[in-house]
Amino acid sequence: MHKNSSIEINQEALLNNISFLRKTLGKKVILSSVVKGNAYGHGIPEFARSAVHCGINHFSVFDVDEAKEVKREVANQAEIMIMGYLAEEDLEWIITNEISFYVSDKIRLEKALKWAKKLKKKALLHIEIETGMNRTGFTKSEISAVAKKLIQEKSFLTFKGLCTHFAGAESVANHYRILKQIVRYEEGYQFFISQGLKPEIRHTACSAAAMMFPKTRMDMVRIGIMQYGLWSSPEVYVNYLNSNKQKKTDPLQRIISWKSEVMNIKKVNPGEFIGYGNSFMASEKMKIAIIPVGYSHGYSRSLSNHGRVLINGKRCMVIGTVNMNMITVNVSDLENIKKGDEVVLIGSQDDISISIASFSDFSNQLNYELLTRISRTIPRKII
Repeated sequence: MHKNSSIEINQEALLNNISFLRKTLGKKVILSSVVKGNAYGHGIPEFARSAVHCGINHFSVFDVDEAKEVKREVANQAEIMIMGYLAEEDLEWIITNEISFYVSDKIRLEKALKWAKKLKKKALLHIEIETGMNRTGFTKSEISAVAKKLIQEKSFLTFKGLCTHFAGAESVANHYRILKQIVRYEEGYQFFISQGLKPEIRHTACSAAAMMFPKTRMDMVRIGIMQYGLWSSPEVYVNYLNSNKQKKTDPLQRIISWKSEVMNIKKVNPGEFIGYGNSFMASEKMKIAIIPVGYSHGYSRSLSNHGRVLINGKRCMVIGTVNMNMITVNVSDLENIKKGDEVVLIGSQDDISISIASFSDFSNQLNYELLTRISRTIPRKII
């Protein structure tokens, strides 16, 4: 683990977000906490532990490695669902540990059946249908064969869920496309019903879809970005505000803070370049601070001469090129700065904040991209 910086996970903020989601989506809707991408950069072990404490009992992951991480932390306190990649050799552990998983093609269906029979234990399947994302899922012409297999092998295959994924519900530009997907999903569901097959749960919605298209909430919502205190897009937030005229404040609270410290301080004369190359030249006498965080830790190189940090309650600009392990900031206006002073990269200090959104704007990255790039080697802790 690096000691150059640390990530803090605010459990009180997480509880606030989950409470808001439960109130908005309805108490009967299962909240599946999406923790793919190292829990969106927050750290799977720490976040899963905190989420269970806040009442979460279902997690969604991308692959078996993430499933194992969650399993180590929550044991049997929550269900786990794999939405993405798995290799055939993973199926023994998955089925033995009663982990449910997406099935989106005939090969995976056959391999799941093979291992279920070998282990003499049911495989818990979420049948994914293609509705217009054109990525993964059974097409309309394939679901008849899937239904037949589920009926024939019901002793070994459990129809745990029927699912799909929407192609950009966070943007109004995709509105018509999403409506078509909802119709296609419903057609698929009705086909299975006509065959005497009813999934235990129906789920289609991510954070954005759940807020923009309430009918997609169904039995379970796969909540990702919103549980971490962020909106999927400005459009989703504006849509929420417009539908709640009495509430004009953000109900979500960011749960992550990223902090480091001043590693070194020095003075630079006018006309001197700072750091690699010549991207920044001092036009006057300057005082600069070196912070031991760089692009290898997830602080994007595109933040060179653009990023901001907080030191001693003031916003300071990143100057020069972001290095692999260090950044340089202008602290000319800070009189009492010293080595070891706290540096906030994301979060608050006194009454000033650097939000993930503003951080993203400077680097031209999505919130999702920025967060998942934060290095796994930075220690996380729950506060």
